[in-house]
Amino acid sequence: MDLSDLRIFTAVVHEGGVTRAAERLNRVQSNVTTRVRQLEDRLQTKLFDRQGKRLILTPSGRVLLDYAERLLALASEAEAALHDDNPRGLFRLGSMESTAAVRLPEPLSVYTDRFPDVVLEMRTGNPTQLATALLAGHIDAALVAEPIAEAKFDWIVAFEEETVIVTSQDHPPINEKTDAPRAMIVFEHGCPHRRRLEEWYAQRKDLPERTIELGSYHAMLGCVLTGMGAALVPHSVISTFPESKRLRVTRLPEGQNKLRTLMIWPKGVKSPKVDALRQVLQETC
Repeated sequence: MDLSDLRIFTAVVHEGGVTRAAERLNRVQSNVTTRVRQLEDRLQTKLFDRQGKRLILTPSGRVLLDYAERLLALASEAEAALHDDNPRGLFRLGSMESTAAVRLPEPLSVYTDRFPDVVLEMRTGNPTQLATALLAGHIDAALVAEPIAEAKFDWIVAFEEETVIVTSQDHPPINEKTDAPRAMIVFEHGCPHRRRLEEWYAQRKDLPERTIELGSYHAMLGCVLTGMGAALVPHSVISTFPESKRLRVTRLPEGQNKLRTLMIWPKGVKSPKVDALRQVLQETC
């Protein structure tokens, strides 16, 4: 249905007839009459009973009136929102799991307190998945580890993480003279921490005998604790693990131990909700 048809229909109802509706809408009467008849034809139902010059709403007309008023109000709200600098409405945010679990609770708490008209929705994934979702319009912004396709996204640095290798306390200290852990515990392909750990093995001219893929950091650390292998994780994640004291942490050399997390959004797109989160991140992180 055309919104202009609904505006004409509701004007006829509220003005009590075609003549006054035409005056209010600055249209000729014949145009208003034609548009109402065309709407009835399109909907294949009578909206008015015509009693002389009077138009009485039919039951179908009363049903349509309720929907028409809601649709027109929603359209007006949408138009106003496009020119409103105050963040409001649904904000779909994507994030890597470690960032969502460790880094985001504080800034998102500030965000939701400061902007109560925003409804926040979160989804997690690896950077490749989140970038794809962002370009497809399924989310509005995402927090991902670099690198990114800079031609497609605007971005700011949100966090800088120190990445470390973790093994069980029973594993010998890792150095240039000891063998690398036999098993590598990682997320699926596309995870930047997996890529960093694979690079570490490659630099040692070594390959793990097994690669174990898991879906959460706490599951990975639990497997590390049992001696199944090594994982590379943000150092901030370790403090959230109840048995962290039973883990052995190996720090990486300078130049290999930092991984930046970026907040990204589609290139050239302006959004009050995204701008507000960018400001909160810069204040709190």
